This record gives sequence, C-alpha cells and structure tokens, in this order.
Amino acid sequence: MAGKGEKSKGENRVQRFFRETMGELRRVTWPTWLEARNLTVVVIIVLVAMAIFLWLVDISATKILSLVIGA
Repeated sequence: MAGKGEKSKGENRVQRFFRETMGELRRVTWPTWLEARNLTVVVIIVLVAMAIFLWLVDISATKILSLVIGA
C-alpha cells in the first residue's frame, strides 16, 4: 500500500521541481517592455542619487576627521 508521503514511481523530485516551476512561471504577470524600461530608468536614477549622497558623506566625514585629528 502506498501512503500519502511516498512518491510515485514515474516522477522523482527533480522532475516534480521543474514541472511545478513551469506551472508557477505560467501564472506570473510579466511587465510590458515599457514598464520594464521605466523601472530600469528609476533604478538608475536612484543608484546615481545614492552614489552622490554617499560621496558627499565620505567627503564630509574625511574633512571632519582631518579637523579632529589635526592632520
């Protein structure tokens, strides 16, 4: 007698993984080309803004430390 926890003879874990993965990918709502492009632009803008912010923090911290240390 085969119980609930036993696997079927025709399917192993790897096959089940790929079958379930393909099923999940069919249900995904993929962004349109325009949405993907717009989101990419947003990511690049945020990346540049954060880089400038961190650069300013680095310069400020360097100047403050040089004043404190006296070098």
